[in-house]
Amino acid sequence: MRNRARMMIPLVAAGLLAAACTGGGGTPAPSAPQAQSQGAVASANPDQLPRNETLYTTGTQWGPPANYNPIREWDSAVGTKGLVYETLFHYDINAAKLVPWLAESGSWTDDTTYELKVRQGVKWSDGQPFTAKDVVFSFELGKMETIPYHQLWDWLKSAEAVDDQTVKFTFSKANYQQWDYMLYSRSMVPEHIWKDRSESEVLDGTNDNPVATGAYTFLSKDQDRVVLQRRDDWWGKTALNMEPKPRYIVDIATPSNEVAMGMLLQKGLDLSNNFLPGVANLVKGNFGLTTYYNEPPYMLSANTAWLVPNTTKKPMDDPAFRKALATSIDVGKIVESVYGNLVNAASPTGLLPQWDKFIDKDVVAKSGFTFDTGKAKQLLADAGYKDTDGDGFVENKDGSKIDLTIIVPSGWTDWMEAARSISASAKSAGIQITPEFPDFNALVEQRAKGDFDLLINNERGLSNSPYTYYEYIFQLPIRKQQNTVNFARYENKKAWELVQQLDQVKTDDIPGMQKIISQLQQIHLDDMPVIPLWYNGLWAQHSNAVWKNWPSSAEGAPKTGAVLWRNWLELGGFETLTQLQPAGS
Repeated sequence: MRNRARMMIPLVAAGLLAAACTGGGGTPAPSAPQAQSQGAVASANPDQLPRNETLYTTGTQWGPPANYNPIREWDSAVGTKGLVYETLFHYDINAAKLVPWLAESGSWTDDTTYELKVRQGVKWSDGQPFTAKDVVFSFELGKMETIPYHQLWDWLKSAEAVDDQTVKFTFSKANYQQWDYMLYSRSMVPEHIWKDRSESEVLDGTNDNPVATGAYTFLSKDQDRVVLQRRDDWWGKTALNMEPKPRYIVDIATPSNEVAMGMLLQKGLDLSNNFLPGVANLVKGNFGLTTYYNEPPYMLSANTAWLVPNTTKKPMDDPAFRKALATSIDVGKIVESVYGNLVNAASPTGLLPQWDKFIDKDVVAKSGFTFDTGKAKQLLADAGYKDTDGDGFVENKDGSKIDLTIIVPSGWTDWMEAARSISASAKSAGIQITPEFPDFNALVEQRAKGDFDLLINNERGLSNSPYTYYEYIFQLPIRKQQNTVNFARYENKKAWELVQQLDQVKTDDIPGMQKIISQLQQIHLDDMPVIPLWYNGLWAQHSNAVWKNWPSSAEGAPKTGAVLWRNWLELGGFETLTQLQPAGS
C-alpha cells in the first residue's frame, strides 16, 4: 500500500495510495515500533502455527509494523482497524448501503439530529462493556486539532450519550455524504483506556497491547510480520451470526513483489494484495491461483489514477492546454504494455465502474475526450501553442519554452513506466515532458508545496459516494501546504459550492445526487483540473491450497473484496474472512 497523511474527509492517508500500487515498489518502511507491552506474546513462531488454521497474507506492509494505533489509519499494523478495532457500521459496496456493526441502528430524527443505537452485549477485550459513552468519547477525540477527523467538528455541534445504548449527534448543518463515511470509517476506542492520553499520545502513540472489540487480537510481531489470533469470545459470533474462519492471520512484509510471487507459488502465502505482473499466466496455468475475474482485468477496480497538473504554472493554468494534454495520452498503451491488461482505462469522468449510475453519458458524449494525437495537435494550435523554433515541441503563447517534468516515486515501477509512456505520447503531440523519479518522501514534500509540474496520484478510491472524489478535486481554500486534496491547486468557487451542496444531499437520494454530479462532471470535463488515466485494481491473488471459497465473479461465489489493506476491511475485507473454507472440506 502507498501511504499518506491526513485528508479532510479522511480516507486518510493510507487506505488508497496503498491500495493502488503495492505494485510499483511500495512505500518507505515505517519505523520499528516500541517494545511490546506486557500481555503480548512476542515469541510466537508463525512457522509452528497449524497450517490449516492459518491465513498467510501480504501486500499492505513494506516494513516492520509501525504501531497498533487505530487513529493512525495510514501506517498502523495490518488489521488494527477492522480486525482488532471496529467501526459502527460496515459499507456493502454491492448493495451500496451501510451495514450495522457496533451500532445496531442509526437514523436522522430531523434535519440536524442523528440518533444512533449501540449494540447491546458488546464487550471490550478486557471484559468492560462497550457503551454509548465510548462512542461519544471516540468522536470527541476529533476535537484535538491534529486528529484526522478534526474537521468533523466544524459542523458537528455535540455528541451526547442519552443512555448506555443511545447517542444523539446534533449538527449545525447536515453533511449526509460525509456522515455516512464517518459512520463506517471511524474506529471506536475505549474511554476507560484512552481518557488520560495526551493529544500526542492519541495521534502518535504506538498503542501496544490494544484493548478493542474486534474478532482478532495481536499475538506477536517481528521485523517482517504481525500475527493475529482469533478471539473465541468475539461478540459478532452471536450478534451477527458470523465468524472469520482462520484462527491465525500472519501478515508478512515482503521486500518486493517478486518475493511475494514466489511465496504465493510455493504455497507460503494464501493471499497476496500486491500488484503482480503476469497474473494472466498464473490464473491460466495450473498453479491453483485465482483472482476475482478469470480474464482481464482479473481484479475489481479500487481507485482512479489521475494525472495532476499544477494549475498555478504555465501552461497548466490554461484549460485548453490541459484538454490537449489529456487528448495526447495513450492510456490504452499503458493498460496493455505496463499493466498487461490488469487494469481498465478510466472513464473521462474518472468515476469508478461501481459508480456508473452517476455518470452523465450526455455530458461525456459532448465534452469528454479520447486519445487522438492529431486532435491534440489541433487543440494546441487553436489555443495558440506553436512550435516556433522547429525543435518539434510547442512553446508557450509568449514564446517561452515548455519543458515539463512528471514525477512519480522512485521504485514504483508500474508508475515509472506509465510516466515514460505519458512522456512518449505527449511528445508525439508536440509537448515536452521529462519523467523524474524522486524518493517518495521528497515527492510528498514537493507535492505539498506545489513544487512540481505534473504528477500521478490516486489518493481517493471506492467509498460510499462519489462525493469523496469531487471533494478531492475541487476542495477550497487552497493552502500553502496542500497535503491531501486538490494537489492541482485548481480554484473554482462554483465547483466547490456544488460539492458542498452534494454533501447535503441524503445518500439515498440518487436523483438528487445525479443532478449535482452531472454539473460537476461538466465543469471537470470543460476545465480538466485533473486527468483520469486508469483504474488501479483491487489487487488480490489467492491460493486454493489451504483455503477456498475466495471472492470471484463466478456464480454463487462471495462478491466481497479479498483485501487486508488499511481502510478496506470495512468495505468487505472482513466479510471475506468469514466466508473462507478449509481447502480440505
